[in-house]
Amino acid sequence: MQNDLSFPKRLRRLTTVWLDDGQPMYFITACTADRKPWLDNATIHGHWQTFLAGSMERYGWWVACYVLMPDHAHWFARPKVGAVTLGAWVKALKAFVAQREFRWQAGFFDHALRSDESFAEKWAYIRMNPVRKGLVTTAEDWPYWGGFHPEDGRPLQNEGNAG
Repeated sequence: MQNDLSFPKRLRRLTTVWLDDGQPMYFITACTADRKPWLDNATIHGHWQTFLAGSMERYGWWVACYVLMPDHAHWFARPKVGAVTLGAWVKALKAFVAQREFRWQAGFFDHALRSDESFAEKWAYIRMNPVRKGLVTTAEDWPYWGGFHPEDGRPLQNEGNAG
């Protein structure tokens, strides 16, 4: 008997996530096309910071923290009520950051976190990515990371590394 079930290439994104305590925090990863090393430079980091600094006001998304690796980026973000969809926001972020200088891999990975403990564990892990990759000896030596204040979106740390 032939199985005629077909599965989509990718699972569809949820349009709504129900939580008891507000909006979800997402862990997001996006990669450059063919994993080419485009992201670890001051110009791209500046594009990244500029987009994220205005993201809360323009799109309704706040980024808690991020790490740019040479060929991919990890970040944690939370929407405000009424924010654009996650897919629309990431599409806008990719377009702004790349500014036709490079291409991103299609799509992205996202995971809605279940607890603050999950956030702390994941942040500690991704913060060490540059060290594990042998790019620096301590996480603090990597210049392509940062975070933003949850109330107004202003940079919290690593503010001077846009250039």
